[in-house]
Amino acid sequence: LFLAVCAVGIGGTFQYGYNVSIINAPTQHIHKFLNETWSSRYHKELNPDLLTFLWSVIASIFSLGGLCGALIGGSMAIRLGRKGALLMNNVIAILASILMGISFPTGLFELLIAGRFLIGINSGVGLCVQPLYIGEFAPKHLRGGLAMGTSIFLTGGILTGQVIGLRELLGGEKHWPLLLSSSCVPAFAQLLFLPWFPESPRYLLIDRGDELSCAKALKRFHGSSEYRREMEDIQRECFALHGEKPKKPWQLFTDPGVRWQLITVIVMTMGQQLSGINAIYFYATYVFEQAGILAEKIPYVTLGTGVCECLTALSCVRSNHVGRRSLIIGGYLLMTLWCTVLTFSLTYQELYSWVPYMSMTCVFAFILSFGLGPGGITNTLTAELFVQSSRPAAYMIAGTVSWISFFTVGMLFPFIVNGLKQYCFVVFLLECFFVAAFIFLVIPETKNKSFLEIKKEFHKLNFGRNA
Repeated sequence: LFLAVCAVGIGGTFQYGYNVSIINAPTQHIHKFLNETWSSRYHKELNPDLLTFLWSVIASIFSLGGLCGALIGGSMAIRLGRKGALLMNNVIAILASILMGISFPTGLFELLIAGRFLIGINSGVGLCVQPLYIGEFAPKHLRGGLAMGTSIFLTGGILTGQVIGLRELLGGEKHWPLLLSSSCVPAFAQLLFLPWFPESPRYLLIDRGDELSCAKALKRFHGSSEYRREMEDIQRECFALHGEKPKKPWQLFTDPGVRWQLITVIVMTMGQQLSGINAIYFYATYVFEQAGILAEKIPYVTLGTGVCECLTALSCVRSNHVGRRSLIIGGYLLMTLWCTVLTFSLTYQELYSWVPYMSMTCVFAFILSFGLGPGGITNTLTAELFVQSSRPAAYMIAGTVSWISFFTVGMLFPFIVNGLKQYCFVVFLLECFFVAAFIFLVIPETKNKSFLEIKKEFHKLNFGRNA
């Protein structure tokens, strides 16, 4: 089970975290490449406004690709299987790496844009299919811990990108094309290791009707002595579905039996993106400067934020013992607290010499709290709130909401910060508190429950007195 999570994660959410992270280091080098390419092609200087526009396209086309990946990820998982979809997804990553790698020697910045779009598609599919696959092969008593592999590899990707992007490694002027094309390495690693593992047992039995292959897969994942209990659980779910085919995303919106599950996933996914984590990263450099850290040393201090996220993702494996509901509510409430403290410390930054260090503490504490709750548990809960026929469509909807929120934050965030300055965190603390209250009132604890048991928990909520 542990090796399967590693094989799935290296080409899944690791790619997302890695490709979000590595684009920051070569910003100035890409600006220079765009200027030189434009001058040699058109024999005139590139307009500064057009340069800003081209850079914005290169940076933001990734989220548009992610949205497309989220829209096709569920369909790929149904047609090719969970494992097959992940393997096919690596072909997209390798093609993207080739395009980004040859953009500089060929002098075609359009290839860089196309490569970023394709690696966005790869990330969108990975974010959709990886938690789906892990959630389906994990035994229910280990589902919370194994599903945290999604978050661990995502934060591991961010940290790896930060390290590889240092100017001493591939972040320098000579090596930035190698940095952008290095995303082929995790893709090749998954193509090498993932074929050794079976397809999702739930997919084999419920979607394909292949009981023999399902039993073989369960024996591989759970051991020949433990697989029968999980087999009985899958058979019960299969019987309850009465041969129901996988649903399309629009069908979930008209199905009263999943109304509150769907509302929950949309609120949690939007809450994760709009929680203020991007604001924290934006303000981190300013906070570190105010604390007296030299500008050239800040990239190394920023690595601490990546380490924080990794540590909390690893510690969240204990969600199996604490419970998903407690962790996510606690995470959002702690984020509300740190937003409040950070607003005060940024407001009175100049008054006392110790205040900048309080701001630094808040930055790291907020990131730890995010990893403890929203960053780690959201994907796990999405897998648990739906039965087999609705799960791929639910991930498509969650992925779409996530990428649209990601893009919206990217577009509106600079205006929010410029308009409200440090008081922007008041907006985020209200959002965090609202999501915590919603989860407290709506979501039941899902620890150690089967998918059918969780469905019954929502039955009264969906149908009220008619239940």
